[in-house]
Amino acid sequence: MPERIRTRFLVVGSGVAGLHTAWRASEHGDVLLLTKRSLFDSATAYAQGGIAAALGAGDSPALHRQDTLAAGAALCDAAAVQVLVEEGPARVRELQTAGAHFDLDPAGRLKLGREAAHSKNRIVHAHGDQTGAEVARTLVARVSEAPRIRVLEKARVLELIVKRGVAYGVRASIAGRATEIIADATVLATGGCGQVYRYTTNPVVATGDGYAIAHRAGVTLADMEFVQFHPTALDTPENPLALISEAVRGEGAVLINANGVRFMKTRHRLAELAPRDVVARAIFREQRNGTVYLDARKLGKGFTQRFPGIFALCQARGIDPRKDLIPVTPAAHYMMGGVVTDLYGRSSARRLYAVGEVARTGVHGANRLASNSLLEGLVFAERVARDLASTTRLTKLPTPGKWKVPPLADRGAAQVAADAIRDVMWEDAGIARTARGLRAAVEKLTEIGTRLPAGATEELNMLQTAQLIVEAALLRKESRGGHYRADFPRSNRTWKGRHIEL
Repeated sequence: MPERIRTRFLVVGSGVAGLHTAWRASEHGDVLLLTKRSLFDSATAYAQGGIAAALGAGDSPALHRQDTLAAGAALCDAAAVQVLVEEGPARVRELQTAGAHFDLDPAGRLKLGREAAHSKNRIVHAHGDQTGAEVARTLVARVSEAPRIRVLEKARVLELIVKRGVAYGVRASIAGRATEIIADATVLATGGCGQVYRYTTNPVVATGDGYAIAHRAGVTLADMEFVQFHPTALDTPENPLALISEAVRGEGAVLINANGVRFMKTRHRLAELAPRDVVARAIFREQRNGTVYLDARKLGKGFTQRFPGIFALCQARGIDPRKDLIPVTPAAHYMMGGVVTDLYGRSSARRLYAVGEVARTGVHGANRLASNSLLEGLVFAERVARDLASTTRLTKLPTPGKWKVPPLADRGAAQVAADAIRDVMWEDAGIARTARGLRAAVEKLTEIGTRLPAGATEELNMLQTAQLIVEAALLRKESRGGHYRADFPRSNRTWKGRHIEL
């Protein structure tokens, strides 16, 4: 029989959303925090840009709201955006009080940067370009000090335990052991799915587990067609690709094609600071004629001071941004869709919450505004934690089931399948999509499914998440935000405000 663990609250995932939820929820009861690898393995630690919040002179939540709604291409939930921009500044201040060392100006005020599609300087950053790592460090320290939080690393969730629309916890593999975790409330904070694409900035753990697990349990998902491709990942043969933050363009770096011509000025009035989907598609088109580069040479010595982490990344690959061009490529970066939640993170299943990138709060709409993701994680994690306090205790527990963790029959075959999924998604369901390509993707993914070896649980999650993206992309016969259909290149008014639920 599997081992059974009973806890008040279960949090799955250790990015900003999971860590913050666990920390704050521990004030109301015992918390069990599961993470697939270690506490530091998440997209949070990779986030270079920062946290957007209306904290500067001349800025306001109303302006931040306006910018977020504009980027979201008429698909944002206005009430969720209002929550984000109103509560965001307080969450940033709390994080600072909790020990986060954000960059300050000589007067001791937060030094605020500018990123694409923001009308004001409102990006809080740490150590120049290592904001995510600083946020993760701060929250990991808080979680580690909290006496009511138990952390289990190397824990893979296999299935949700859902009966008659109520979530009772999860079935998981804890260091290979079959374990049932029963909780009064379960919080999915499993992150994104960038690893279903050949080129991504996401860590190797971002295999779409939460989306697939929730879908198999009958939980409602939406907006899965809206994948954001970051325009400027460092173009090297690696997985994941190193990110060249948008903030570099915010400081004046420009994009040039293989002929040395700057091309963004003719593509959008904001040039290099246009919304991400516009910049990503422009680079994608230019790549047909050769490598695209980011020219940051005019930043000179200032580059090393403002972007020490990116400078080190480039140097390690033989590039000196002070005098060399930086080769860049678009890469899968962020999922706007996911598990549909209300303003308190509640999903369509009772006692099940979702927060962070796995959730579809409605904040991002069809296109995430730069640096709103860490903010969303903080703001909605706080709301989830507060709502957990009122969760009643389970009185009747589900009967334990007999099951085993399926051993992986063929690791090599599982890796081949994962690579095939990545290739299909990049070629047929990536930056520019067509009905023909998407239909081909459906057939190819189905065929890959027949080759998945027994026990390939992570690869199955990748496959099912990829299928959800393709299914939604086929249904949305227009272009909007991160979803671009070359056969329907314009937005269609009849699709305005319409969501595809799966």
